[in-house]
Amino acid sequence: MTDIPAAPLDPHAVEAALRPFGASRTLPAAAYTDPAVLAWERRHLFAGSWTCVGRLDELREGCTQRAVTAGDVGVLLTFGERGAPRAFANVCRHRGHELLADGEAADRPSAVCPYHGWAFRLDGSLATAPHLAEADTGGLGLVELPVAEWHGWLLVNAGHPAPPIESYTGALDGLLAPYDFGSLRKAARHDYRIAANWKVVVENYQECYHCPLIHPELCRVSPPTSGDNWTMPGAWVGGTMDLREHAETMSFDGRGPGRFIAGAPRRTILYVALFPNLLVSAHPDYVMTHRLTPVAPDRTDIECTWYFPDPDVDPAYAVDFWDLTNRQDWAACESVQRGLSSPHYVPGPLADNEDAVYQWIALVAAAYLDPVAALRKATSALVEDAAG
Repeated sequence: MTDIPAAPLDPHAVEAALRPFGASRTLPAAAYTDPAVLAWERRHLFAGSWTCVGRLDELREGCTQRAVTAGDVGVLLTFGERGAPRAFANVCRHRGHELLADGEAADRPSAVCPYHGWAFRLDGSLATAPHLAEADTGGLGLVELPVAEWHGWLLVNAGHPAPPIESYTGALDGLLAPYDFGSLRKAARHDYRIAANWKVVVENYQECYHCPLIHPELCRVSPPTSGDNWTMPGAWVGGTMDLREHAETMSFDGRGPGRFIAGAPRRTILYVALFPNLLVSAHPDYVMTHRLTPVAPDRTDIECTWYFPDPDVDPAYAVDFWDLTNRQDWAACESVQRGLSSPHYVPGPLADNEDAVYQWIALVAAAYLDPVAALRKATSALVEDAAG
């Protein structure tokens, strides 16, 4: 065990989620409803891992610095002359004032604290400190944090050290490479706030057991029993879905005006969840992502974005299809959240087609007990299922 405290949950209930697949149970209700658990998650699962804070090209557009939050830690992103990102704790080294408010951006050669005027260069070094003797300014640069560009997304490790980004993403790099994310352009974005815990959203994303009952449109273009789930190195969970014979993509009629992504698989849809907050759904002709931000135990902000190889294509055929599918999912997730809040909820078993849900829950459960060890294990292999 590390010196990081375990999550404020009954360890026996958490350990029940780590039993072999087929014998395990879902997480206890408090994992989805207790504010103390969410506070722990923000510090140790979000700040303490590689959290996605957005697309690099959007974050640096029109500015040299931008403030974001990773978990519960304020981060100042800076972009030098060549636009290369760096990340620092958003904390002035004088008396702790934030250099920028969360979400704020500035286009100037240094970050200036609005409290007493201390200024820091874009490399984090102290430039000026009014009324402080020069001899006293040594070692007062901003605290630098690990940052990585990954397929166009910017990931920040703002808490205790996470595994190196290459091992953290593991085999996922090779699976995503055919989609050539650098060539894709944003075509649309929808922002949702839903009344459900962030983990409920990810668990729903990991199975199509529910599809025949709530997604008739999706089932018309993809068999709900199709595809496979992977067990590969990296802090992620996911797999594939197949297209029906008549369908070329996921849309209401299985077709669309977009052109195919060169090199991308033509008959399958890839879906993955990079721990903790980035969901990627890759289609033959577009990629859709969901970036999750927990707001409260029962509230999650979801930024859903569609990317296409052709910047001039009308994305409505994909956006309208998935907006409907998203809203069907959000309604289900909100109902689950209400059920989890009932005094009568008891953790239940998983069906034999919920192996990816098991992988996700087991990864979270292991992290509740020891986040550093859990992520280290995930970089060599995902949590083993019963067959492992």
